[in-house]
Amino acid sequence: MVRFFYIYKKNLIYILKQFLRAALWLFCSDINIKNKHLLNNKKPLLIIANHPNSFLDAIIIGVQYNRPINFLARGDVFTKRHHRFLLRLLNMIPVYRLREGKQNLHLNEYAFKETVRLIQKGEAVLIFIEGNCTNTHTLHPFKKGTARIVEKLNEQNIYHEIHIVGIAYNHFRGIGKKVNLCISKFSFLKQVNGAKDKIDFNKAVFDVLSKNIFTPSQKTIIHKTPLYYFHYLYYQIIHKIVDKKTRGSVFYDSVLFSLLFFTYPLLLFVLYCILSLLYIPLTIIFGILLCIPILSKYSIETA
Repeated sequence: MVRFFYIYKKNLIYILKQFLRAALWLFCSDINIKNKHLLNNKKPLLIIANHPNSFLDAIIIGVQYNRPINFLARGDVFTKRHHRFLLRLLNMIPVYRLREGKQNLHLNEYAFKETVRLIQKGEAVLIFIEGNCTNTHTLHPFKKGTARIVEKLNEQNIYHEIHIVGIAYNHFRGIGKKVNLCISKFSFLKQVNGAKDKIDFNKAVFDVLSKNIFTPSQKTIIHKTPLYYFHYLYYQIIHKIVDKKTRGSVFYDSVLFSLLFFTYPLLLFVLYCILSLLYIPLTIIFGILLCIPILSKYSIETA
């Protein structure tokens, strides 16, 4: 039974990753990756990244790697049982901050132990070392959690590699964004053992990560083609819902992407029903449904 669930989960994540890759291809005008060969890494891996754009950062980084990625995610999104089940199914591990209540901080021990266990098994874990997300590419002071995980890995003599990933966007509001990803292999020349070593580790990561953040200077340009007007009402409705729900927070892009991801197929299904009622042949209908998102992608560019 356990083996069946593992195979089912692995296949589900693989299929979801392909859909997410297609959705990101439409949502972003371009995702530029430096040192793409590192995405094929199959060794025990800790991925350390900056955190400018909420859950969208994890989605973009996670789908680029050619392997399953586990994520450390903010604990407050695990409060509801069905959320907790879904997020764990997607390989997310809750980590709690002081603002979410002192009573939850003891649960972070589970996050640290689970991260060490996964890396010991040969898996990959992504952690956002700043701990907090702000819509800026300026690095904020690092939390101690990442260095603490490395210390535990060192204590148990667990071999692992570290990747430093800098992610940057040309804007944080909506479709057509250009994204730069810079990945580098990181080596810390001594064991992390104690407070001073943790500080030194964070300083070394800061130096590399700050050099890996390349903010795109291009502006997003949306051409007002017929397909622009076809999507206009649908997009405006989604935009207003997301803007209202996320106002004053950093979640606009991640919630917008999620809603578009789940509702855009419904828009195409409605179009399919309308065309079917007009007795248009199925081959032509499927051709239209395929061309609409592809041509829409090329009506958005950065310059």
